[in-house]
Amino acid sequence: FQPNKYKFKKTCPLSTKGAPEVDYKNIKLLKKYISDSAKILPTRITNVSHGKQKILVKEIKKARALALLPYVGN
Repeated sequence: FQPNKYKFKKTCPLSTKGAPEVDYKNIKLLKKYISDSAKILPTRITNVSHGKQKILVKEIKKARALALLPYVGN
């Protein structure tokens, strides 16, 4: 196999210019980062940066606590 010369680095969709604000009230945005079984999707699937992923998780949990998003527990 030959080494890949062209590595395409995907940018964080929440860090680009004009990106939406991550907030617990923005349910439409938060639903994009939750699976059908109401689990938070990992960074390797969503391409969100590490810092934004931490903020995203915090806001999703806050929205779940206020019953704005579904929660599937044990």
